[in-house]
Amino acid sequence: MLEPILIAILLAVLILSISVRIVERNIEIFLFFIGVIAVSVVHVLGGGAFWTVALVKDALFSPLMITCAVFIAGLLVLSLKNIVTGHVLKINNFLGEKLFCVLLIISLGLLSSVISAIIAAILLVEVVSFLRYNREFEIKLTVLGCFSVGLGAGLTPIGEPLSTICIAKLAGAPYHANFFFMLKNLGWYIVPGVLLCGLASLLFHPGVNTAGEVRLHENKNEGFVDVITRSLKVYIFIVGLILLGASFKPLIDKYVLGLPSLSLFWINILSAVTDNATLAAAEISPRMSLAQIQAALLGLLIAGGMLIPGNIPNIISAGRLGITSKEWSRTAIPLGLALMCLYFAVFSLIKFGY
Repeated sequence: MLEPILIAILLAVLILSISVRIVERNIEIFLFFIGVIAVSVVHVLGGGAFWTVALVKDALFSPLMITCAVFIAGLLVLSLKNIVTGHVLKINNFLGEKLFCVLLIISLGLLSSVISAIIAAILLVEVVSFLRYNREFEIKLTVLGCFSVGLGAGLTPIGEPLSTICIAKLAGAPYHANFFFMLKNLGWYIVPGVLLCGLASLLFHPGVNTAGEVRLHENKNEGFVDVITRSLKVYIFIVGLILLGASFKPLIDKYVLGLPSLSLFWINILSAVTDNATLAAAEISPRMSLAQIQAALLGLLIAGGMLIPGNIPNIISAGRLGITSKEWSRTAIPLGLALMCLYFAVFSLIKFGY
């Protein structure tokens, strides 16, 4: 009886989060309550004590690091926004459009592991709003920036919720994951991906905005209350994901642990349509091999950039700049598929020699 209920909960999370607008807008609260319900169901029907002191401590304390990072970085951005954006055009003119775009994408991708993907996405929005390129190139620049940020944020647990969830789930034996676990085990894959995203901008021409063309521009100005609200949402979001991840353990043990690494990589193309941190909470287990964990996470991190709901940077950037799903997918799907194929080939060669 437990297994069908857990599958129903998982499907509800995946479907409602992308199809019901009120759920989509309040996804943090939704996942928190679903997480509480899921753990309670397993506690009652699973024949074991799932509501433990260890789980509650893990859920309450694991999100603190990334929450503090988001709050502090948010205050810095709020304080320095006018200074930074005021020099954007000067730096762009000094470096030239193409070099500026390459450095912007790479810098934000690497910085996202320190200032969080959320703040990096907000900075991207601010910069793109200030530029004077044509709309088509600005969309491509935003998409490439979000791929870079989505990848780079995976290097540390303060980068994005996916990393925080993974560290929390792998903190015990046999991995004893610490702050540098993601950097150590995925850095050799992620950093080249960030560089590739930056260099990919050279394939597109940053044309000048023509008279009458609707440019991308930020449709909301942030204040101190927004910084606090966003930080609280991040905290609630991760608490909910940790609870969900704990409740899905019976499903992981039965259906995921036996899957080959390369199958996990391609299965996680589902990350394009739902937040990759949610899928990480449902999949990652300390009983998985390192190759399985690496393949699963790489699939999640790459595919998460392909559609707007795939990760937080996409949602923030597309929402604030008014990019439609069609405009996003036109650039992001081909780019994401190319990266998936490239990473599949590289991972297969490194791990299995073919």
